[in-house]
Amino acid sequence: MNVETIPRGKAPRRAGQLLTAVAAAVMLAACGGGGDTGTTETQSVNPGMADGASGEVKLCGHKDASGINRGTVAEFTKENPDIQAEYVEIGANSDQSRTQMVQRLEGQSAECDLFLMDVTWVSEFASQNWVMDQTELVSGYEEGTIPSTLETALYEDKYWAAPFYTNASLIYYMPDKVSAPESWQQLYEEAGAAPENAFVYQAQQYEGLTVNFLELLYSAGGEVLDKDGNVTIDSPEAREVLEFMAQGLEAGAAPRSVLTYDEDATRLAFESGDYGYQRNWPHVYRLLNESALAGTFEVAPLPAFGEDGTPSGVLGGWNLAINAFSDNPEAAVALINFATNPDWQKRVAADYSQAPVSEAAYDDPAVQEKMPFAQQLRESVEGAKPRPKSPVYPQISQAIYENAYAVISGDASADEAVTRMAEQIEAAQETF
Repeated sequence: MNVETIPRGKAPRRAGQLLTAVAAAVMLAACGGGGDTGTTETQSVNPGMADGASGEVKLCGHKDASGINRGTVAEFTKENPDIQAEYVEIGANSDQSRTQMVQRLEGQSAECDLFLMDVTWVSEFASQNWVMDQTELVSGYEEGTIPSTLETALYEDKYWAAPFYTNASLIYYMPDKVSAPESWQQLYEEAGAAPENAFVYQAQQYEGLTVNFLELLYSAGGEVLDKDGNVTIDSPEAREVLEFMAQGLEAGAAPRSVLTYDEDATRLAFESGDYGYQRNWPHVYRLLNESALAGTFEVAPLPAFGEDGTPSGVLGGWNLAINAFSDNPEAAVALINFATNPDWQKRVAADYSQAPVSEAAYDDPAVQEKMPFAQQLRESVEGAKPRPKSPVYPQISQAIYENAYAVISGDASADEAVTRMAEQIEAAQETF
């Protein structure tokens, strides 16, 4: 196995030890038993390893609803007949697949050569030495890849995964009721002018609310952690954003029903024709065009928060990480090289309606024909930022969405919630 190893000095701590009691029901199931679970050294890969690669390679992840993952491995195998690639579903959704990944890695299983990894998992998996260092590999195609997507694969100045396809949210709106928003303040003002203009988004207590809050916080100039990992969320910007969101519900710019909405519920509410705006992901465009709203709505990038704000989305998407215990990292590198090349990245958009990480894909005529909002999407992706990078990100997100929910539902003041949010995040950081 042609893999360079670099000593790390000591074995990592278990991810399961980082989790709060509240998160345990979800997260401890993913983390299993005790003891050291990673390797004591970092393994790194390079692009030349793909030369002459052969044998079997398995990419493992969640249920492939769009077909992009199976389609990628099928086309890769067709173009690389010496390698038999397979996509293995190890969970019906991302939470279940993460559980299965952690269980396999704790057992040092080589069953999966690559993992389809949510962008929020990279720091945790890298800190545990569960995945290989891809710095040399990913650095080879930095030019031509949207910089914000590369940020999602970084941990401690090294790349631990390769961006495959990304995601950044958009504003969908009904032009016969409201206008394309220049600022969040304008959007809420128009949304509050009449019930049929109202804004729907994801405000249920889950990751979706974290993302919605961060989109406004980042645009307002706030942060959760600074570049050194210090907690900086206890800020005037965080208080201002939470008060703004709470006032929006109180004034009717957003209906109280958003407190129960996830992405699909938001889409269905907007699809009813009863609202003027929705915040949602790009895949909703295709679904809306299969509904009664086809041809009646328009799409815009996220607006700025206030006159001095800079529009900022929060990146979603999926990266490809190589299992530290893989028996065939050479074939894994070959598959990553294929999935990230500009030609396949165009297919990511045109064939599967996913947001490519390649800059050139957005300018391709075939992509623009299938995805008329390609330029708005590119603008959103380029202006988006990663979620806080930390091995304890699940706890950070929980602290954000629980306290944000308390404010917008009317159960806590912004000042109380931000103070508590910062305390909980600091406590989570101290466990690692």
